[in-house]
Amino acid sequence: MGEKVVAGGFDLSDRQRYRRKLQQCLAGLGRLLAQKSFDRPRNLLGLEIELNLAGSDGLPRMMNAEVLERIASKDFQTELGMFNIEVNIAPHRLERRVFDQLAEELRTGLGYAHRKSAELDAGIVMIGILPTLQQRDLVSGNLSDVDRYALLNDQIVAARGEDFVLDIDGVERLTCTSSSIVPEAACTSVQLHLQVTPGRFSDVWNAAQAVAAVQIAVGANAPFLFGRELWRESRPPLFQQATDTRPPELQAQGVRPRTWFGERWVDSAYELFEENLRYFPALLPLCDEEDPLRVLDDGEVPQLKELVLHNGTVYRWNRPVYGVVDGVPHLRVENRVLPAGPTVADVVANAAFYYGLVRALADEPRPVWKRLPFEVAADNFDTACRHGIDAELRWPRPGRTGGITKVPAVKLVRDELLPLAAAGLDAWNIEPADRDLYLGIIEERCRRRVNGASWQVETYHRAVEAGLEREAALAAMTRRYSELMHRGEPVHTWPVGFPPPERA
Repeated sequence: MGEKVVAGGFDLSDRQRYRRKLQQCLAGLGRLLAQKSFDRPRNLLGLEIELNLAGSDGLPRMMNAEVLERIASKDFQTELGMFNIEVNIAPHRLERRVFDQLAEELRTGLGYAHRKSAELDAGIVMIGILPTLQQRDLVSGNLSDVDRYALLNDQIVAARGEDFVLDIDGVERLTCTSSSIVPEAACTSVQLHLQVTPGRFSDVWNAAQAVAAVQIAVGANAPFLFGRELWRESRPPLFQQATDTRPPELQAQGVRPRTWFGERWVDSAYELFEENLRYFPALLPLCDEEDPLRVLDDGEVPQLKELVLHNGTVYRWNRPVYGVVDGVPHLRVENRVLPAGPTVADVVANAAFYYGLVRALADEPRPVWKRLPFEVAADNFDTACRHGIDAELRWPRPGRTGGITKVPAVKLVRDELLPLAAAGLDAWNIEPADRDLYLGIIEERCRRRVNGASWQVETYHRAVEAGLEREAALAAMTRRYSELMHRGEPVHTWPVGFPPPERA
């Protein structure tokens, strides 16, 4: 990759060679699936969280390299923007007290990272989009100093051939242009991984797609961008537009965006990888020396690096993942729906709700994806992003009468989905105390109709009503958010607004 970056691009033959290699990788994946070579069920989960760096004034700090040097832990890595870092939690077995273990690890790791970052006045803020980011912050000069990010930016810009247009019409409307993909860096998310067998993959992926809207409704935490109040979860439209290689003419033709929800339920992981090759040109046509079919002929397991790399440049909200650990291949579903934050307790509650609900829905004899048209699931996702905790979603009627009904997301969650999630966690053998604690956080959000986005919006408007100008109000809200985030109580307990000044 380094040589390609220095050379400034790719040869005309690189994409054709890469396309042939991708086809070999896909054939190799097909053989592995047919041979049933994949890892046995191990009930493993994984977790990644993207984080923002902000100073005591609430404004972004463009210094992830310096912060990572202070943190000095392999668990923390760079992300796309200089104001981003990412924390990776090692895989855990999904059983017993795993959610309390995750919470303790995250509190310890993030607490340490925040203390080290604060030495540079660049503390950790776990939030979907940092409200104080301005358009002037998201320029190519603030791209992290890592070759792969520069190369990816160059290739997406070249594929588009013109400026990116951001046009998000929400409570307010934002319209602007960008000459780079850096606005994507504003989107900071939680990624939940679940290792599955090939036979189980489609049930889990379909279930994850079906509940993506519900995840957003209860977990929305990104209502502001560039000083504008937009959707309750503004990451999905921003991510799609900031990485869109399609000029308007290709959009009008119905060419698929690289960031997308998808268009159908699936029967296997192979279908999703095959779709990637069929619909999306290579952005990073970097070929490895491995001959995957020869490796298979020799009785070994191929890495399929081209397939993995290409898959990483198609931004599905639920992404298939192929990996090899200790010479054994495995498949994962990577859930990329949720925003970061607000607190560790909220992140772990979101995770418990997701893993329990996906398990229960995947086990159902009449699965929801047989009763819910895919286009309705996609519309639900859009609706949840726009309205968050106040969204009304379409969902199959309970019982055998059939049909689709419209229901408030909070009622759907409390009446139908939380009991399912509890049953799913029981099937994972999660301790009842952990199950009740973390699902209780989701229930209280629904009962009080409060999540990170609603708290941000209400607190911001309190600041405006108190006389602050827009940027000052957003900075004040961000400082208060950060203070409460580090205290750690879940967001439904946060007081709206600001504490009265202390008396002298």
